[in-house]
Amino acid sequence: MSSIPSEAELELLVLETLADQGWVTAHGTEIDPESGYPARTDFREVVLRHRLEAGIRRLNPELDDGAVEEALRAVIAPESQSPMQENWRAYKLLTQGVPIESRAPDGSPRTVRARLIDFDDPFANDLLAVHQFRVQGQHHNRRPDVVLFANGLPLVLFELKRAGATGASLRGAFNQLSTYQRDIPDLFTWNQLCVISDGVLARAGQFTSRWEHFAPWKTIEGTLASAALPQFEVLIKGMLQPERLLDLVRSFTVFTTEGGRVVRLVAKYHQFWAVNKAVFATTEAVEGDGRAGVVWHTQGSGKSYEMLWYAGKIMRHPVMENPTLLVLTDRNDLDDQLFDDTFAASLPNAPLPEKPVQVDTRAELKGVLSRRESGGIVFSTIQKFGLSQAERNAGQAFPLLSDRTNIVVMVDEAHRSNYDFIDGFARHLRDALPNATFIGFTGTPIESTDKSTKSVFGDYIDVYDLTQAVEDGATVKVFYEPRLARVELPSEALNEIDDSFAEAVALVEDTAREQLKSKWARVEAIVGSSERLAEVAADLVMHWEARRGAFAGKGMIVTMSRRIAAALYDEIARLRPSWVTDDDTTGKLKVVLSGSAADEALLQPHIRTKEARRALRDRAKDPNDELELVIVRDMWLTGFDSPSMHTMYVDKPMRGANLMQAIARVNRTFKDKEGGLVVDYIGIAEDLKSALTD
Repeated sequence: MSSIPSEAELELLVLETLADQGWVTAHGTEIDPESGYPARTDFREVVLRHRLEAGIRRLNPELDDGAVEEALRAVIAPESQSPMQENWRAYKLLTQGVPIESRAPDGSPRTVRARLIDFDDPFANDLLAVHQFRVQGQHHNRRPDVVLFANGLPLVLFELKRAGATGASLRGAFNQLSTYQRDIPDLFTWNQLCVISDGVLARAGQFTSRWEHFAPWKTIEGTLASAALPQFEVLIKGMLQPERLLDLVRSFTVFTTEGGRVVRLVAKYHQFWAVNKAVFATTEAVEGDGRAGVVWHTQGSGKSYEMLWYAGKIMRHPVMENPTLLVLTDRNDLDDQLFDDTFAASLPNAPLPEKPVQVDTRAELKGVLSRRESGGIVFSTIQKFGLSQAERNAGQAFPLLSDRTNIVVMVDEAHRSNYDFIDGFARHLRDALPNATFIGFTGTPIESTDKSTKSVFGDYIDVYDLTQAVEDGATVKVFYEPRLARVELPSEALNEIDDSFAEAVALVEDTAREQLKSKWARVEAIVGSSERLAEVAADLVMHWEARRGAFAGKGMIVTMSRRIAAALYDEIARLRPSWVTDDDTTGKLKVVLSGSAADEALLQPHIRTKEARRALRDRAKDPNDELELVIVRDMWLTGFDSPSMHTMYVDKPMRGANLMQAIARVNRTFKDKEGGLVVDYIGIAEDLKSALTD
């Protein structure tokens, strides 16, 4: 006898597990319009109106009959033909309540909000799991396997198959969701999660998610569950326990826009637990020494969204009393990326309670922080906490900006060496905000020799490493291919490229040039010689054409200097003139550099405004756009996310965290992408091995 349950047996096992978590179960025929106790009047209805009305009355006893009827109409009457637009409308009503116009005792108009769900007391809601829930579409009747209702609203959809059965598979269950979207789209207006399982495997995702974004839920109480437990059982107990499900809905969902369309995302298990641990650690640190700790989640596993969900949840936490959140990065382009792509891109209250702001000057930063008594999500670079040379010469300390305790400083890539606690930016941060709480997020581990990071932030809050991310399918493997044998680097240059050189090159180019002085000039001249760049260009073009022929997607070329980037572009353009244009909206090859009008003529065609760089970034992220290759020096090596990017050509010395951050540009999941590839032209093999060991 097979140990794999039949589809009917799996359905019953799912219902039993749901019942153990507090869900009341029923067969569709028990509540159908034709039953003795109908929960709806028509098979076309997907909301259980009677249960919804009872829930509204129970949660809002102050509403009169007219207000209850108004709330019901708002829930049931669609406003758009777009399922995603309707889902966004429903989410706002679900999490913020239905706005009802009424009159205050003095007769003045006022708006109250009718709650549809009690998020604070999950079991105050009517929780119902219905199997074989029949829905009549315009052309077809469909019968989803299991639907979870809260107060009559269909929040979760299960599609179940039997592994090994003819025509049935986990992928078949995923495909069935598309059939439901086509035939019974109304079922997805209130949908928050879709679950698919074949009795062996189980995955969860959004109804609009691509296949690769349906993911397992591997924990029940925050640690990896035993592999002996069925995946559907772990997912139900870990994700669909009512308190946890409602936490996911309210605090771990994000709505954003891409190309003019609304997109929604929900946290995976590692993000959910890390953020909740971080919130708890922060509330504890407020009463302690102000060091909440560091979240290390490997590059590509969704760290930016973790920071977003953390921000939304900590801002609403009652213990924090409407805190001010200061988000710090150490580079302007990273500040722009995190702000533009993640925080400012999220739609209101999904999840942020207020709109974030970005400050451009130190004076503006000081003004914002010193004037605020509460609230606010403020983005800045840590360099704005520096002292001018005149202030240093005068022996001035950084001024006090606020002594409030409900200020949280959230630092991206918290391991970087410039967060120096002794006489650097971290010291000035403490002087400016002495009672603030500090938390760090990083995509690479804190190096064993790095003592200052822990002194500023504290110990690890949560760790999600590269191995686990690949095993979970959160990222793909990255493979290494040396090309030094084809493009030889002279020994005099190799001898100059030691650890200190690689560390300096990771800095902004002007800083690296200043630190390395004559060594920079010697190595840059050799690495960027016209003869060598001609060899690199010829090999790279040949390699990319073969790679691109086998794998659709994009690539990135990383160079040691901006001059080399521009010169390499010219060499490739000479070999493949059809790849390049002077128009940023067309062309297969572009260079992305920072710079100004004062830079040399060679760089000027590649220096753009922030808006122009953003438009080019959108092209690079679009898998259907003809732009295939981008050449960079340091821009886009962190924070840039283009899932279709699968190849990185490295011609820049890098090591440690900077190397790991760079190669993570090619580790994102995308359709059937099996892995990323790092092509080495300068000899990073030992540095890569060392970085992976750390």
